[in-house]
Amino acid sequence: MSDWVDVAPATTIEPGQYRIVDVDDVPIAVFNVEGAFYAIEDLCSHEEYPVADGKIVGDRLTCPHHGAEFCLRDGRALSAPAVEPLTCFPVRVHDGTVQVRDDRWD
Repeated sequence: MSDWVDVAPATTIEPGQYRIVDVDDVPIAVFNVEGAFYAIEDLCSHEEYPVADGKIVGDRLTCPHHGAEFCLRDGRALSAPAVEPLTCFPVRVHDGTVQVRDDRWD
């Protein structure tokens, strides 16, 4: 089980931006989508390339390698070639700091 890991002060991640943090050797990207924070594993479900530095429009992320689109709110694959969702993680703002944790093994 992973504890909550600090990502950054919430005020430093503007809407449309993200930060990556390592949690138990897993790169997790935390995005600000219209003032709400969402976290995904920085790994495309299509061919396991980093995905976080793709184009962000609203709550959609386009993989920079093959063009698959994903919903940042829930990880859903929205277009081919991806069919599997991205792995999502719990994220919260605690005392002004964005935090994330890997709860897959709880």
